[in-house]
Amino acid sequence: MSRSISPPPLKRRKVADRPLLLQSTATRLRVYSWNVNGIAPFLQPSITSFFSPKASSFAEAASRARGSLRDVLQRYDWPSVLHLQEVKIRPEDTTSQRGVHIAVARGPDEEPERPSYRAFFCLPKDKHNTRAFGRKAYGVCSIIREDFIAEFGAEVREVEWDAEGRFLVCETQARPGVPRLAIFNCYLVNNGTEAPYKDPASGAVSGTRHDRKLRVHELLQAECRKLEADNVAVILAGDMNIARSRLDGHPNLRTQPIQHCTNRDDFEARFLQNSGLDSLRMIDSFRHLHLQTAGYTYYPRNADFGSSCDRVDMILLSRDLEPCLTSAGIMATPADRGPSDHVPLYAELHFHTRGGDENAVANA
Repeated sequence: MSRSISPPPLKRRKVADRPLLLQSTATRLRVYSWNVNGIAPFLQPSITSFFSPKASSFAEAASRARGSLRDVLQRYDWPSVLHLQEVKIRPEDTTSQRGVHIAVARGPDEEPERPSYRAFFCLPKDKHNTRAFGRKAYGVCSIIREDFIAEFGAEVREVEWDAEGRFLVCETQARPGVPRLAIFNCYLVNNGTEAPYKDPASGAVSGTRHDRKLRVHELLQAECRKLEADNVAVILAGDMNIARSRLDGHPNLRTQPIQHCTNRDDFEARFLQNSGLDSLRMIDSFRHLHLQTAGYTYYPRNADFGSSCDRVDMILLSRDLEPCLTSAGIMATPADRGPSDHVPLYAELHFHTRGGDENAVANA
């Protein structure tokens, strides 16, 4: 079984081995996505930092430990966008949100050439369906480079039809050679149960969690279709909670309960199927470039790494972006999994500026 389609750790590009230059985001877009299954470990300093002779106070030690999320960004070579799912922050927890903002910004002791980032949150507001774990369920965070925001006039919004903290949309303006983009951070409803789904406003039961999952597919498809009709190219990046085919599940593709099959068929028909008037015919970036390669993103912590795994996280692209897709991969190692039960994945797109030097794109 192939556990990773990314280069081995020792062969990956090392940021520290070359000059720290801000790379142009005008022609190169790299999107990373990771279900972190709780952001708290990335905000907590190592216990050893408090025993350092150079740490004169808790605040000083915590300040030095702020680099956890910065370390993630540097490890992946300062991507344009990093999407996190299941951050598990209560909406009222402004301290944790502020901690993320501080953690992703360039620190005063860092080289000025290193990029700085901004963090955007969508946290659960639904008081009837997100009460578990003290309302720390779900939640997504989009971490976006400040130079990307400035270059493309990026704005971030939520969607009107979700109150569970599952979606953020980064919308950009068109630039020469680069279309308008809508980059979704997605945490789709999991293959749930027959537990009731309640109307977010009234609290009245209006179906099951299974029904809600299919309804979210429908609403997301409609949102994407509306954007594409307005000449906006769409990128869906996140945890789709769907494994598409036999190649995406090890040792077996899940078929029980039967809702796994129903949800899979519905997702495929709405977003990826190449036939049928209703399909968006999007591109699964990883599968598009690695037709027969086994690669997985979900590695449960109650099993040996690689013994049971699924590819449920994806980066899907509007069909018009196919010529721009240059690489896609999964960082499938225990080190990349970190404290989560998922590993990160990425897709890279190159846009050729009209009249520009196309070689500059490859060298960016």
